[in-house]
Amino acid sequence: MTAAVPAAVHEEHDPQKPVTMFGPDFPFAYDDYLAHPAGLGSIPEAAYGTEVAVIGGGLSGIVAAYELMKLGFRPVVYEADQIGGRMRSSGFAGRPDILAEMGAMRFPPSSTALFHYLDSVGLQTRPFPNPLAEATPSTVVDLKGESHYARTLDDLPEVYQDVARAWHETLEQRARYSEMQKAIQERDAATIKEIWDDLVARYDNTTFYGFLCESPAFASFRHREIFGQVGFGTGGWDTDFPNSILEVLRVVFTAADDDHQRIVGGSQQLPLRLWEQVPDTMVHWPAGTSLVSLHGGTPRPAVTRLHRTAPHNITVTDANGDIRTYPAAVFTAQGWMLLSRIECDADLFPIEHWTAIERTHYMGSSKLFVPVDRPFWTDQDPVTGRDVLSMTLTDRMTRGTYLLDGTADGPAVICLSYTWSDDSLKWLPLSTDERLEVMLASLSAIYPTVDIRKHIIANPLTISWEDEPWFMGAFKANLPGHYRYQERLFTHFMQDRLPERYRGLFLAGDDVSWTAGWAEGAVQTALNAVWGVLHQFGGCTDPANPGPGDAFARIAPLELAD
Repeated sequence: MTAAVPAAVHEEHDPQKPVTMFGPDFPFAYDDYLAHPAGLGSIPEAAYGTEVAVIGGGLSGIVAAYELMKLGFRPVVYEADQIGGRMRSSGFAGRPDILAEMGAMRFPPSSTALFHYLDSVGLQTRPFPNPLAEATPSTVVDLKGESHYARTLDDLPEVYQDVARAWHETLEQRARYSEMQKAIQERDAATIKEIWDDLVARYDNTTFYGFLCESPAFASFRHREIFGQVGFGTGGWDTDFPNSILEVLRVVFTAADDDHQRIVGGSQQLPLRLWEQVPDTMVHWPAGTSLVSLHGGTPRPAVTRLHRTAPHNITVTDANGDIRTYPAAVFTAQGWMLLSRIECDADLFPIEHWTAIERTHYMGSSKLFVPVDRPFWTDQDPVTGRDVLSMTLTDRMTRGTYLLDGTADGPAVICLSYTWSDDSLKWLPLSTDERLEVMLASLSAIYPTVDIRKHIIANPLTISWEDEPWFMGAFKANLPGHYRYQERLFTHFMQDRLPERYRGLFLAGDDVSWTAGWAEGAVQTALNAVWGVLHQFGGCTDPANPGPGDAFARIAPLELAD
């Protein structure tokens, strides 16, 4: 979520030691673990070919299945909708060559485990046109009926720069920002833990808004209002104000809001290519084996029931009525599916974990895209000399509008509106056409001389993730007091700590991740689950390349007292 207002917050770092998503809750080097020539570990030959259910074919599920296959297991993937989950790249009716990113569409370079897989399948990225980013020709900030055109932060009125300074000052004084980023840059796990554990103990009960209000730098309501409407992210962050400040600190500490990239050809290519890719190194399976070949081309359908059968097996019933039993399973779908769409035994998890699943809080999110004949926004207004249309942040219904150009003389895409939570719910009752009309009216008030409609070449595409039956929200966002729940879910892969009757079913995916909403978290938790399955079957990692479970005792997330 790249900085719009406080671009000046982020300080220069040694390029040889970049800030990455190394912690802060669990500072384990997943990127180094993946890159090590020893691989992720090995399992006894007796376990070769053992089937392991993987429930959910999003990025986390496909990464888990891919790595399990490389170890010699036979992953069996279940997917209710389509491979990719919220990495969903959709073509427009009659124009399948033009893509809209309905889910994940921007990825920070600090996501180094994610980029390991992007590189491994040959995908390329290019800068995403966030507000005031170098890749963005121009940005318009429109608040309370007043618009400001800018190419850099310095082009905005002084009050916006005051807000940027206030955010920087708040992070330094109340969250030890520079110290933490230096520790992450140095991969100094001990210092990361010392700083972060103190912040968790102090701020677990604090909202994002409360954190701002307690800062002298944000004593002005006007400053807090501007920050909420424009924010440090790619749109208004007032919809995130009720969430835990810890969620926000994880983002800024790990540079997840910096220098976003988009995947050329669509983000869904990553899970699809991993689904089809033949690994360079793999045990047990014959040359040419891939996930798609193990599945005969398609994954198993939706799971409708999960229960335990003796001795401690996981039995899966799918939408076709097929019943299969596995000695281990990885669940990567959103947790609320276990409460509503999947019939479950109570014995799948301890009651404390069921409570954590039930308490999961999701952020809603809505988008609407239109394909246009060309990137006409680069045209110059003959009177002002400015771009006729800009990346737009506003307090109107659209909130965030993104211009996603194609070729100079070919079609392009506009995300007319990208909204979250309460703003997203405002769109929920409206049809696609109704949404389009409201959005065009909203933007016409900002750009009265621009006729966007005349450039549209196909019907729009829209989504509200809170209304998607297999998701019920865009991603997890913890509320104050939810740290204990998140700690239970993230550490679930360490199953030696659980009573034996609760072992064998491993949680992974966005809900389990500390950095929900970022693909990196899906990858990291998938690797945790893979380590857990490997450990269950008596496997081990190479001493030169210990896995997350091997390092757990030293860097485990803080356990807050009851």
